[in-house]
Order: sequence, then C-alpha cells, then structure tokens
Amino acid sequence: MQSPVIEVNNLSKHYRVPVREAGLKAATKSLFKRKYNTVKAVESISFKIDPGEVVGFLGPNGAGKTTTLKMLSGLLFPTTGTSMVLGYQPSRRQAEFLGQITLVMGNRSQMSWDLPALDSFELQRAIYGIPRPEFEKTRDEYIELLEVKELVRKPVRNLSLGERMKVEIIVALLHRPKVLFLDEPTIGLDVTMQRRIRLFVEEYNHRTGATVLLTSHYMADVEALCKRVIVIHNGKLLFDGDLAALLERFSAFKTICVTLANGNGSFSHYGEVLNQDAGHFTLRIPREKTPDITARILAEQKVEDLTVEDPPIEDIIEKVFSQKSVEA
Repeated sequence: MQSPVIEVNNLSKHYRVPVREAGLKAATKSLFKRKYNTVKAVESISFKIDPGEVVGFLGPNGAGKTTTLKMLSGLLFPTTGTSMVLGYQPSRRQAEFLGQITLVMGNRSQMSWDLPALDSFELQRAIYGIPRPEFEKTRDEYIELLEVKELVRKPVRNLSLGERMKVEIIVALLHRPKVLFLDEPTIGLDVTMQRRIRLFVEEYNHRTGATVLLTSHYMADVEALCKRVIVIHNGKLLFDGDLAALLERFSAFKTICVTLANGNGSFSHYGEVLNQDAGHFTLRIPREKTPDITARILAEQKVEDLTVEDPPIEDIIEKVFSQKSVEA
C-alpha cells in the first residue's frame, strides 16, 4: 500500500490581531496596553491525499483554503498540528522538498513584469538546476500544449490575464513537480481559457502522475478534474469524500436555460421560472425530474437552444454549511 503524498493531522493556524476603538484616546492607550483578538484561520483539520489524486479544496472566501495551501508549501508555519508532504515537513523548506512542489496562485505573478516569459523560464531553469536538454524539451512541450509560441516573446505586462496565466502555469511546472498546489488558477478567465488551463492540468496529471490540490470557485474546474473534494468553512473541515456524493446529497435542483425559436411561450407548468426575458427562460426543477421535463420541453416547445446546469457551487456548499455535521 502506497503512503499518502500529503498527510495533515489537526493542522491549525491562528493569528493575533490588534484591536482598538477609534479616536485619539484609544490610540494613545493602545501604545501602552494593546488588546488582541485571536483569528482562527484554520482549526484542527486532518486529511490524507494519495499519489496521483486530484482533489478539490472548496469553501467560501475566508474559509482557510489559501492559508492551508501556504502551510503545505512551507510559506506559513502552523500554530499547532503537523503536516507532511512527500515525506517532508513543509515548514523546514528543505531544497529537496521545494524542488518537488509548486504553488500557483491565480492572483499572483512569479514572473518579471517587464521581461518576456522566455527570460523567466531561463531564471527558473537556473534556480532549479534543470539540465538544459531536459529544460528545453519540457519548455517546448508546454509551449506547444498551451499554444503560446508567440506570447512567450512578449513582455509579461503586455499579456492579457488569460495569456499571462498560461505562461504562469508553464513557469511553475518547468521543474516537473510531483505535487501541485493550485489556488484559483482560472480566476477571472473567460470560459475558453478556463477550459484550456483545465485540460493542461489534466494532461500533466496523466503524464506525470502528479498529485494536485486545487481550490476554485468554478464548478466546471472541480467537475472536470476532481473525483474527490474537501470542503472547509471558517477554518474547519466539513466534508471529505466523493464529489458525486456531495452533489447528489446537497444539490436537489437543476437549472434549465431555454431559448425559444419563436420568442414566446409558457413555462410555469414545467417548474419554477427564475428568469424570463425576450424568449429566454431559466427554470429550477427537481434533480430527479430533469430527464422527463427536458424531454417534454423539447417535444412541446419550439426550442432553439437548451442547457441543463448544476446550481452554482456556492449554493451547494451553503447547504453543506447548514449541516451541523457531515459524514464523508
């Protein structure tokens, strides 16, 4: 039996935050006697991730996702608890450990803003001591997969957000890490660019067997890449298990979006009409009735376009939050 690549036991991260009331008197008093509140960013979470797994790490803003990834990559020292990644203690930041992981944050750049991405690739080669033949083979392979041959010669500041994220992914994976911590890698990107990044991550996982821990607010990212999800809220772990089980248990409804060819029709007898505008209808229907209602609409209406969607991931997670306890 293989050992877990990531093992977290009762991991916590607390911050002491100074507090005071407004005004000069309070400011003067705080110089001599400062008061603090303890913010529990992460509180006693435990989980294990096996080699090659791609796991979704979900929760609302402020849930503790990024803090956890920073502890697992060695950027933050935990307050209590332990974690092991590839057999290393992340907070020790050993060179052997850092050479086998990567952390990609969708709202942060690790490339030089004024230089072409190719120059940042060269810097990465020097930092990790990648042999040039191996470096050039990997670099050219990634450039071809992400179709950025012309972009890597432009200064990073001249790239769009989607273009920059593609070259960010390349620079983060040039040393072929065994563990990927991906924090919102598709944030702010259009649908086409999101799909391109997802396909690349999936291909990298298949080719290398790398382990991936992914945070995202986009359900499409999670559904495309992850069979297993871990949900946290207010720093505490609420769910750890199969994505399909999470959706089945907490998503009782589907959303149907319909565009009519003739521009008018009545839909209230199919389900709850959430929106109606110039021949476009949005319905919410019970999940188990989706096949029957979809078939009826197609048979009874002049449909130009129809899509069936899961509710936003935030809605599903809110239902998880409402439970006092959730069994994985």
